[in-house]
Amino acid sequence: MYPGTFAATTPDKPAIIRPTTGEQVTYAELMDRSTRIANHLRRLGIGEGDTVAIVSDNDLRIFDVYWAAVRSGMYVTAVNHHLTPGEVNYILDDCGAKAVFASASVADAVSRAHEIPALAEAERRFAWGGAVEGFTDFETVRDAASPAPLASQPRGADMLYSSGTTGRPKGIKPDLPGVQVDEEKDLMSRVFGVVYGFGPDTVYLSPAPLYHAAPLRYCAMTNALGGTVVIMDHFDAEGALKLIDEYSVTHSQWVPTMFVRMLKLPEEIRTAYDVSSLKVAIHAAAPCPAEVKRRMIEWWGPVISEYYAATEGVGITVISSPEALAHPGSVGRAVLGIVHVCDDQGTDLPVGEVGTIYFERDEQTFVYHNDPDKTKAAQHPDHPWWTTTGDLGYLDDEGYLYLTDRKAFTIISGGVNIYPQEAENIIINHPAVYDVGVIGLPDDDLGEKPVGFVQLVDGVEPSETLAQELIEFTRSDLAAFKAPKEIRFVDELPRTPTGKLVKRTLRDQVLAQG
Repeated sequence: MYPGTFAATTPDKPAIIRPTTGEQVTYAELMDRSTRIANHLRRLGIGEGDTVAIVSDNDLRIFDVYWAAVRSGMYVTAVNHHLTPGEVNYILDDCGAKAVFASASVADAVSRAHEIPALAEAERRFAWGGAVEGFTDFETVRDAASPAPLASQPRGADMLYSSGTTGRPKGIKPDLPGVQVDEEKDLMSRVFGVVYGFGPDTVYLSPAPLYHAAPLRYCAMTNALGGTVVIMDHFDAEGALKLIDEYSVTHSQWVPTMFVRMLKLPEEIRTAYDVSSLKVAIHAAAPCPAEVKRRMIEWWGPVISEYYAATEGVGITVISSPEALAHPGSVGRAVLGIVHVCDDQGTDLPVGEVGTIYFERDEQTFVYHNDPDKTKAAQHPDHPWWTTTGDLGYLDDEGYLYLTDRKAFTIISGGVNIYPQEAENIIINHPAVYDVGVIGLPDDDLGEKPVGFVQLVDGVEPSETLAQELIEFTRSDLAAFKAPKEIRFVDELPRTPTGKLVKRTLRDQVLAQG
């Protein structure tokens, strides 16, 4: 299925709504617009296997381009508009973009796009929401293009970029499926659509940036299955509750930081909005502290569901609310692939032992574009179809997976591995704490020591007494050696718009200050 099915059966139904501006796009409009863009791209000689890029804030027109590409056998690359022009150009060049679409609100990010040889001609650079120097007006081109139905619609795919935890981000390039877009459901629809019950009655709230994998893919899946997408310009805790109430949202997706922000709202605000329409509230991107999840289930009911996956698509685990209460801290059992936890030599570890998480599949699911060494590093040394993204964890005797942290974030203190996520999951529940990150800093005696960086809630003043209280609070639930040796108070922690803590940036900032 794809949006064309619903353009024929429910043409006037909203496919996408943007409450901030009051705009909406119906299924008939989405198909007409994406058909016109597809025809225009083909007129430019851009075709099957080529890549088009999008650099934009959250905007409905993203899906004109997305569906134009996916219905034409192309790759579509969504680029983080918070990057510098040089970083954006690296991705535009690396992905081989033959056209770039941008919003005027992020014009600086694409201000050097003309330097990419494949994008040197203005007719390959398009802008919406206002004029951008050197870019062609998107609506003018779209509306003038042919609306003739596409004779062939080979299914394309997204080609998204890793967050670049170490070094430059790398494109994750899947093989094109080699089928027509309407011949079979895509992988997202076949897995998540079934697990979470997406369909024509779905009203899906997306509070995160659309250049990230999960928001883009879940919105596209909602359209592919005939539901309605409600996109927020950016996350706001009370604003999200208001939209759930106003649009009778049935499905939504969050990161744990968003849960924390909503839980820390005053009770009179939290209870002012009706969230009873929610059938599934999905969360992912980072492990959710067990106590935070428990409180969300108490508030929203047993609709909270977590999945563990990655942009690379190595595999998927899922855990429901009842399972989460019975297995606190777990990210669930596999619904795609077989989970293995291995030591550094690639040997499967016994139940309960921490190691690198691999997913076994029956084929290679991705490559890192232009980086065979990184692709090989993601593969098991003996079984190339087992792949990893570098996360560490362990399995229990029922096959439930628990994450401990990313390998890159492990603190080695006195020869002992410390996983900072464990302390973070406790500290965030202290009533004085708004945000927290724990990293390892150099220590003359131990090599590294865990240090907690804490942003306090409004109205709470930092003090040595409070710092010691937070350390003792952590030690009440965690072995003393795992707790921070020091607490430092900060105004704000470096997080991505989806809520991921950028520990590399935090550590670099601290070390630069001496």
